[in-house]
Amino acid sequence: MSTAVSQRRVLSGMRPTGRLHLGHLHGVLKNWIKLQHEYECFFFVADWHALTTHYGDQDLFSENVLEMVIDWLAVGVNPGSAALFVQSRVPEHAELHLLLSMITPLGWLERVPSYKDQQEKLVDKDLDTYGFLGYPLLQAADILIYRAGFVPVGADQVAHVELTRELARRFNHIYGREPGFEENAEAAIKKMGKKAARLYSQLRTAYQEQGDHEALSKAQALLGEQQNISIGDRERLWGYLEGGGKMILAEPQSLLTPAAKMPGLDGQKMSKSYNNTISLREPIDDVTKKISTMPTDPARVRLTDPGDPLKCPVWQLHETYSDEKTKDWVMDGCKNAGIGCLECKKPVIDAVVAELEPIQAEAQQYEKDPDVVKSILAEGSETARESARETLAEVRSAIGLSDW
Repeated sequence: MSTAVSQRRVLSGMRPTGRLHLGHLHGVLKNWIKLQHEYECFFFVADWHALTTHYGDQDLFSENVLEMVIDWLAVGVNPGSAALFVQSRVPEHAELHLLLSMITPLGWLERVPSYKDQQEKLVDKDLDTYGFLGYPLLQAADILIYRAGFVPVGADQVAHVELTRELARRFNHIYGREPGFEENAEAAIKKMGKKAARLYSQLRTAYQEQGDHEALSKAQALLGEQQNISIGDRERLWGYLEGGGKMILAEPQSLLTPAAKMPGLDGQKMSKSYNNTISLREPIDDVTKKISTMPTDPARVRLTDPGDPLKCPVWQLHETYSDEKTKDWVMDGCKNAGIGCLECKKPVIDAVVAELEPIQAEAQQYEKDPDVVKSILAEGSETARESARETLAEVRSAIGLSDW
């Protein structure tokens, strides 16, 4: 696959945590649904990643994987628009992880911010393991094996994508300088035809001598249009543009996603660990009860006491679910004691129920026939393997691991 094509490819994954909640819907899944219509998407169940912190818990996988993917499908993640697969069903991830580990400086892994942070947070787990130290490298392999151009992440995950870029750069520097690289690149330019060859050379000069990034983008687009050169020559010329070697592994870009605004029932971030979630398949009566009994502004002891919506967890839900007219009504009614807390919660309850009912109806179809979900994952895993095998073949060839 050409690097130009990889720039239209997105990869993202989730650990198998079982049934998902509103925080997952608004923080990740709605973004996936949008991306699947704009890019070639690969969405995967990161079961190997779960082992880095939950090793020894065999029950984590058998049921949780299917439950999570049912929620993906129920909200509108479409297997016709994206490949949905399970990480451990694509062993090429593991082989690339191993090969990258041979060239990865130990200090690169130790400096990843989440390494120390997670060790401090998960004190009940022994995380002094290679698997935990190396999980950012496995994450890099997940991305690089598909030559994904973009990875949707929050601000706290940008460091992981930057590590992936550095690893791709290091691999290309070590293994991309084939014997006679420049001669091969110049020969490939001639195959483009006189007009395209001249334009490529002009754009390459503009980028390398003047730092013209627009010229770089134009040259990359030009390469993507060429029909007279092989995939190998295209990758060679892609690397030649930037003054490096043959581009074997593509450097991904972070696709920053908006910070999740979904609060939990107590006003903290919605999380199973805080026991403050509303799950996507929670019975509607339970959803209504949970929101009805949410804590509100402690200053409102009596109906006649004025309150401050900004001090109330329910207001955070209004910010996600209510239109401006409703929010104005809440702000005025709360501050002037014109409405009670139960009255304030009613529009939120109605909006959440309206969002969950079609999701739950769709989920029921997959719950009745889990073999359909297994079939979707099997097909997606095979699609992923086809792409992964292609990358790994080039990696093995570059390293010198010939197939006998």
